[in-house]
Amino acid sequence: MPETFGEKVIEFNQHLEYPGLLPDGFRVLNPYLGNPETLDVMQRFYNKYYNDPEVRKFIIGINPSRHGAGVTGIPFTDTKRLKDVCGIEMKSAYTHEISSVFMYDMIDAYGGAKSFYQDFYINSPFPLAIIRKTKENKWINANYYDDKFLFEMVKQFMIDSLKKHISLGIDTSKVYVLGKKNADFIHKLNCEAKLFDELKILEHPRFIQQYKSKEKQLYIDKYILTLKNLDK
Repeated sequence: MPETFGEKVIEFNQHLEYPGLLPDGFRVLNPYLGNPETLDVMQRFYNKYYNDPEVRKFIIGINPSRHGAGVTGIPFTDTKRLKDVCGIEMKSAYTHEISSVFMYDMIDAYGGAKSFYQDFYINSPFPLAIIRKTKENKWINANYYDDKFLFEMVKQFMIDSLKKHISLGIDTSKVYVLGKKNADFIHKLNCEAKLFDELKILEHPRFIQQYKSKEKQLYIDKYILTLKNLDK
């Protein structure tokens, strides 16, 4: 049986699959099935930063993007920051994801990756990448809440996934939800499944990078105050 937090995450990821239905035009991508190196770098990451049985606080994203965790298997971590910050090189892929840029700038302000990951675990209620087909027949990133039929189809899987995240060793007294729309849906799930005592909402890194980049430092400061429980 896995003993460390990291071993539990690795086991969770190794058995991750979405068995349900999807609306027409949507697909789910499992990064651990498409590229053997993804499984390797994911294991190295969690063994490096989570090699202990300590409880973590939970930061909840939406679902992985194709260019972040959809490649590396690590939430909000593209291959550039995986190598430059975490010291883990991925040779079969190169990705740059804007959410990863903000998250690792915030992690640096927090005290660095070792300190941050010692305190926090990041994942999503739908922990696999979702893509949808455009009218031009191109596949682009999608969120689980982009389509009401999609949400209804994945809802129970999301509740089950959140319960599995909690079983890894999560502090459920307060969780941090990224994105206001995401928070609305997590609130619905929480009312139904009674998972967490309190939800703290933070702006999503992608929103900050795309629309509030000039105020980026203010948002980093807000994250730090909130995550260190100094925002009272």
